[in-house]
Amino acid sequence: MTDTTTTFDLGPQARIIVRLAHGVRDGQLGRATPCPGCAVGNLLAHLTGLSVAFRDAARKDLGPTTDTPPDAAAPEPGPHWRADLAAALDALVAAWRDPAARTGMTRAGGVDLPGEVAAAVVADELVIHGWDLARATGQSYDPDPAALSAAYGFLSAATDAGSGAGPFGPVVPVPPDAPLLDRALGLSGRDPGWTPRS
Repeated sequence: MTDTTTTFDLGPQARIIVRLAHGVRDGQLGRATPCPGCAVGNLLAHLTGLSVAFRDAARKDLGPTTDTPPDAAAPEPGPHWRADLAAALDALVAAWRDPAARTGMTRAGGVDLPGEVAAAVVADELVIHGWDLARATGQSYDPDPAALSAAYGFLSAATDAGSGAGPFGPVVPVPPDAPLLDRALGLSGRDPGWTPRS
């Protein structure tokens, strides 16, 4: 298991998400993604919302944004979704650069958790949803290695090896010698071979 207390910067992974968002064409917003129940537009709005929620979790500014359950209805993107997402990611990165963000307890998705674990959870969200977005829109994707390592550590710790139940649903079996991203995707309940329907 990867140590979730390892300090890493979310900036590189956030920049990858912004690049992917700028590569999305308006006509692709209704496309299906590997994220169940989310079209591309919903996923982009979800990324914006989770960035705000985890920004507030880093600041220990607990309230409506940090109490929204992760299974809430998929949001719709606003008219300025590219700019909104970039601004939310910038604020998220800045908030998690404060060492105090990783200390004590905080809350995200209505769940109380240690700050250092919350950092790994948001890394997981950015890494896995980055893949969702790239795969759905036909873009290349190489996640930030530090964020990927943190995401894999969180997913490994949150998976029940005996039952095959992961934090987001049943684990998809992936060969143990597969690339780390594929193994993380399997733990997240995703098939690394997923492709959009034509």
